[in-house]
Amino acid sequence: MTYVLHYAPDNASLIVRLALEEMQLPYRTVLVDRATRAQDSAAYRAINPAGLIPALETPDGTMFETAAILLWLADRHGRMAPAPDAPERADFLKHLFFASNTLHTQMRMTFYPDQYVGDDAAAQNRLRTTLQGRGAQGMTLPKALHLLDDWYGGDPRGEITVLDLYIACLLRWCAIYPKGRSGWFNLHDYPALSARAARLEAHPAVQAAQTAEGLGSAPFTAPRHPTPPEGSAT
Repeated sequence: MTYVLHYAPDNASLIVRLALEEMQLPYRTVLVDRATRAQDSAAYRAINPAGLIPALETPDGTMFETAAILLWLADRHGRMAPAPDAPERADFLKHLFFASNTLHTQMRMTFYPDQYVGDDAAAQNRLRTTLQGRGAQGMTLPKALHLLDDWYGGDPRGEITVLDLYIACLLRWCAIYPKGRSGWFNLHDYPALSARAARLEAHPAVQAAQTAEGLGSAPFTAPRHPTPPEGSAT
């Protein structure tokens, strides 16, 4: 079938678009217009009751949750992830879900702190400062990135995986969101992740996404805010 990707520019749907492009799978897109809060509409909630982007229509029904979609695509098409019986599968899975459940979740908290601590500006600032800092005892964004960088630094894999696509997009968003509040992040602090992101930029899949979502010429290593032909990133 032709997959149907419900997307907004430079949202988590970008990761799924990259996977579809990299696997050369047939798909079409349906814009979820964030400028009009379409993600909160009854029509979209019927597709994804969580109201989050993306959603992907598949032969097995509509899926949501980025990591779940990536893993389903990889297993369905036998590409871009270790096979279920491969020795490296466990290592891949734990890092995929660490990227999703820890790194991506904490980034979302810095993008939308009001959804977690309410309207108090001081509380929002404390949340961002804690998550973006290096000195806190818990797992912060820099610590999470260093954990992944250490793993990639000792990882000899040659083939691109769906995890690579996921992390490259997270690196992009660390650098540019929230606008004016991303000074904590420097890609050069994470050399293994930086090298993998640079390698991805030469892929036709990334170049197709650059055009479709207005990402610029170096979307991972020198990102800028998007200028999409349709829709809004925020």
